[in-house]
Amino acid sequence: MQKFRRMLQRFFLLTIFLVTALAATGCGDSSASNPPTKSANKSAAFSDVYNADDTWIVYWYLCGTDLETSGGAASTDFQELLNVKLPPNVKFLIMTGGANQWQNNVVSSNAVEFYLYSSNGLERIATFEDADMGHVQTLADFIRYGKENYTADHKVFVFWDHGGGSAAGICIDERTGHLLSLNDVRNAFTASYEPSAENPPFELIGFDACLMATYDTVNALDGLTRYVTASEETEPAVGWNYTGWVGALSENTAMGGAKLGQIICDTYMSDCERYGLQDTATLSVIDLSQLPYLRNAYESFGLEALRAAHQNSRNFFAKFGRGAAQAENYGGNTRHTGYTNMVDIVDLARGSKAILPNTSEKLISAVDDAVIYRVNGAYRNRGGGLSGFYSYSGDEDSLVKYLNLDSAPIPHKLLYYYLIYGELPADVVPLLDGDSLVTPAPTAPPPPSERQEIFQISQLEDFPVQMDDNANAFVQLTAEQMDLLSSVHCRLAYIELDNDIILYLGSDADINADWNTGRFTDNFRGVWPMLDGHPVYVEITEENDGYNLYSIPIKLNGVECNLQVAYVYAEEKYYILGARKGLDSNGMSSRELIKLRAGDEITTLHYGMTISGDDEDFTQVEVDTFTIGDNPEVKDEQLGDGTYGYAFEFVSPTAEESALSNFILFTIANGQITTNVDVQ
Repeated sequence: MQKFRRMLQRFFLLTIFLVTALAATGCGDSSASNPPTKSANKSAAFSDVYNADDTWIVYWYLCGTDLETSGGAASTDFQELLNVKLPPNVKFLIMTGGANQWQNNVVSSNAVEFYLYSSNGLERIATFEDADMGHVQTLADFIRYGKENYTADHKVFVFWDHGGGSAAGICIDERTGHLLSLNDVRNAFTASYEPSAENPPFELIGFDACLMATYDTVNALDGLTRYVTASEETEPAVGWNYTGWVGALSENTAMGGAKLGQIICDTYMSDCERYGLQDTATLSVIDLSQLPYLRNAYESFGLEALRAAHQNSRNFFAKFGRGAAQAENYGGNTRHTGYTNMVDIVDLARGSKAILPNTSEKLISAVDDAVIYRVNGAYRNRGGGLSGFYSYSGDEDSLVKYLNLDSAPIPHKLLYYYLIYGELPADVVPLLDGDSLVTPAPTAPPPPSERQEIFQISQLEDFPVQMDDNANAFVQLTAEQMDLLSSVHCRLAYIELDNDIILYLGSDADINADWNTGRFTDNFRGVWPMLDGHPVYVEITEENDGYNLYSIPIKLNGVECNLQVAYVYAEEKYYILGARKGLDSNGMSSRELIKLRAGDEITTLHYGMTISGDDEDFTQVEVDTFTIGDNPEVKDEQLGDGTYGYAFEFVSPTAEESALSNFILFTIANGQITTNVDVQ
């Protein structure tokens, strides 16, 4: 943002020459497309595969964390379980811990406890010295205890807590701040069980947590379970419906993991709909018997990408990045919410067919075969049910965590290593012509002397803006310049010279972009998104043909969070999905999607600085505080009279890097927009 301010300062030192006047018209992009459906799912009918008198045991790793301390979410799900009268052939082995304070009068906040819930009711069977539920040994001890003390024909394991995707992991202990990596998860299971693809020890392993329906999760559980049930997107705090799915299992113990997974999905989505949280909900059932085909397809996709990148790194990564920017991605992925770096594999492959023609369709087919059932909300209708790592942030810490995952495919590790550091390890290049890539992948960054910058995005700084015959401002890029970019956005700021203020309003994809000709034209119409008439700062999190998703920083009843908003092109309308806190320092996403209610107090948050002062960057400022009514809405409304600075933002495939064009000055007075282009 500092260069944004610097350019505005420079702009106001110039002599302003008015070049044209435009009338303010319309709101929103009128390029209509089919709106998202209300809901969608991949349907299937699964037969019973076992005997009605078979025995079941469910391991429940109930790491309460702040979800329990702050809102009692773990206690609520615990009570949902206790609402079910279990038959003699179904048992629950439960481990509790990981929270500063349990919100019930049964579970201790000062110890790790084991409970058994059976047809005889709930009993505490062991209390241990306080242990760290974010440590691999604690998980391994729980698995071993269950194996040594209980037998059953079929085993299920459920993780309950926060999740952060492939690189971040799962189950953060609130007291220690530690969490489990996917390496930890596999090592804990293999300490007690020998993996077997033909006869895995568990029927289903599930994640009642955010962002864990990833290829790397599934691959980490190879040979340990027949099925995995998890969500690509963040889960709301209500989580799974334990009364629903445990009740169904209790009534029909002949079902298999596929049918159980389907019931978990359906009861979860029903709960989301009951609480109005279904719009971005996802849940998938993955059949691990399909993993060999899926692994081959995903690694082949990565290898084709790596070869293409080696032939022309700029051109490939720019086009690949455009596909990723438009693909369904999860958990936010913006500068202000943080980056989970998770993208839907199918949607990424769908957008990569032109540059990866040999493997994209194969990967789409492999995911479709592996994901045997899924449910999803209206604004998550393009995914295939399984996500993968994509380095949206260009962040070294996240990449290093990914590089150290045993379950992450080598071609993909090398691909993102290449993207971030600009160079492949020398011993890898001779292997690229082979049918597979069997070589140790780097697990640490290269020394600074060996790093190169693929995208010299700074060469687009102060890029000249022109005016066309219709008095529209545009930039004209060459093919070589477009090879530096994954996106072109616009940035807007309100400038008040009398009070020496620059107020940053955010960025958007609302421009007329032609990637074939390289021309990008402004679509400024004197409007901006407003919440109940109050201008807001917006940042786009996903852009595609049917709808865009936005994040709007606010304070909700004094608590800082991000309002999640969808804009549907066909309806030219915004929908408020709810408010959620950003990622924490461990990369964990908040599970609480807060619905706005009448009487809530909203404070809009912007980023501001003085024009002439010595402040080095924008700082967050509170602008408007107001109370909302029964039907709060976000819509494009006319900006007030005043002066606005507008620039094209050129975003590289590593989104933290961007450059800005020269500035356009829009002056609004009495409904008329006067445009001035900074020509030097």
